[in-house]
Amino acid sequence: MAQPATEPTRTASAPPAEGEPAAGSPEQAAEAATGLDMVLVDAARGPLRRLVPPAGTTLRFASALARKPDAVARRAGELVQEVARIAGGSSEIAPGKKDKRFADPAWSGNPLLRRAMQLHLATARTAWELIEDADLDWQDDERIRFTATNLVDALAPSNVPVLNPLSLKAAIDTGGKSAVKGLSRFVRDLANPPRVPTMVEPDAFTVGEDLAVSPGAVVLRTEVFELIQYRPTTEKVRAVPLVMVPPTINKYYITDLAPGRSIVEHYVGAGQQVFMISWRNPDERHADWDLDTYGQALLDAMDAVERITGQEQVALQAFCSGGIITAMVLAHLAATGKQDRVRAASYAVTVLDWSRAGTVSALMDREAVEAATERSRKKGYLDGAQLAEVFAWLRPNDLVWNYWVNNYLQGKPPPNFDILYWNADTTRMTAGLHRDFIDVAVRNALTEPDAVSMLGSPVDLSKVTVDTYATAGVADHLCPWQACYRTTQLLGGESRFVLSTSGHIASLVNPPGNPKSTFQVAQQTPPDADRWMKQAETVKGSWWPDFMDWLGERSGEEIPAPAELGGNGLEPLADAPGTYVFDK
Repeated sequence: MAQPATEPTRTASAPPAEGEPAAGSPEQAAEAATGLDMVLVDAARGPLRRLVPPAGTTLRFASALARKPDAVARRAGELVQEVARIAGGSSEIAPGKKDKRFADPAWSGNPLLRRAMQLHLATARTAWELIEDADLDWQDDERIRFTATNLVDALAPSNVPVLNPLSLKAAIDTGGKSAVKGLSRFVRDLANPPRVPTMVEPDAFTVGEDLAVSPGAVVLRTEVFELIQYRPTTEKVRAVPLVMVPPTINKYYITDLAPGRSIVEHYVGAGQQVFMISWRNPDERHADWDLDTYGQALLDAMDAVERITGQEQVALQAFCSGGIITAMVLAHLAATGKQDRVRAASYAVTVLDWSRAGTVSALMDREAVEAATERSRKKGYLDGAQLAEVFAWLRPNDLVWNYWVNNYLQGKPPPNFDILYWNADTTRMTAGLHRDFIDVAVRNALTEPDAVSMLGSPVDLSKVTVDTYATAGVADHLCPWQACYRTTQLLGGESRFVLSTSGHIASLVNPPGNPKSTFQVAQQTPPDADRWMKQAETVKGSWWPDFMDWLGERSGEEIPAPAELGGNGLEPLADAPGTYVFDK
């Protein structure tokens, strides 16, 4: 895999691919209990609130177990028997093959460590069995499972300095210096938001030097965004230009990481004219910016692209929250008779139907939602550091405790992954957009015609008839692939759905050349996601070339590549990656 580094000490290989969790596992429970809506609520209120379930849920859980004394007694007896086997050294309980916490040979070779590990695993197993026995409704079940997942992960013996063999070995090898370095890192991280272990050093990469280096220029700057036009690398280009709409959470260059791992680079190399929206990092001055503000910004970008290229149509590709804005703008265009401005649309890891996906109804209540929006209203924005903290606690083993062991117990710097650097380069979200996103999600408003509006037009996604290409990640913890699939049922027109490997971000940053990359695709998009899965075939490689082929069929004839960037009164203002990307 290509390295973006200009120095040999830096690496930019992707983090290990996220495997799909086993059914019923705590990892699956955590993934099932996430969603953009819940993330936005948690970020305003504080993510650790979810570690304590509501009193009503706790009471119903206790009552359910009280009504099943035989089941509780059986589980307790099984645990006692297993503990006895552990003490006697005859227990066969072992961690899963993908559980990296106990990969060191000392966990199986040292009698004390093996017993500590087995006791933890046995207790965790009993906790999951009791939750199953309680047979709660899905809302209470999700709440209890999330709490249990975080508590079980936190109490793992691998997190204890005097038990973790990696910690002990590091202390011996360094004469105790690792402990001093680890404590220093802990104090530094605790003193600064987002108050979770650092996942990548702040100087690991430089935007414009290591990342976001595709040649281009800013051809339009507004108060809300900069529009970047990328320089063609082919003699001919497709006539219909592509406008990319990144998330409003974090910065646009997730689409333009290191050379060899850049979506933009691949598209341009395939002969596609590419324009990119780079959102401004807002502050309290921009508190009133809402969905309409961002919808108008997309229309402004489309106007500029059409003006520069001389084309009457564009194609759109949107990512995550950018997809919500894009779908609503397309509904506005359909309502105003201007839908023919868009030739094709793509939605990457985008959820438009939040039924059993975002689960605010399961993990939040109306008071929580109101408290969250009120907090951001008073401040004028939702802080990106708070969002980063929430994202970390969605997968605590991978994004908290893994770095706890590496950074603090071993006193080592974290490895430098470009994706994690981007993730740490946080942005704020305006109070108005925060409020609107939560409102649309909580009411699941995009599934009901005319339940919400965009720029004064009622939103009816069924009237959006442009062809659609949707992608999702099989192990996505934020936007479950089944929820992304439902986008194909909400929109009119023909749809192609592609299921990529890995999770939310790694499913996007999936360049050709990775021998492990595959994607699944079917010729049709039936109403049921499971039915689609049964029909889907697995294709080796990245979905990027597949998308380029699909888009190429809808991008008109090839024309000579423009010799200069900008035009028709819109001249280059700055070289890519522009100026807004550097706003802190």
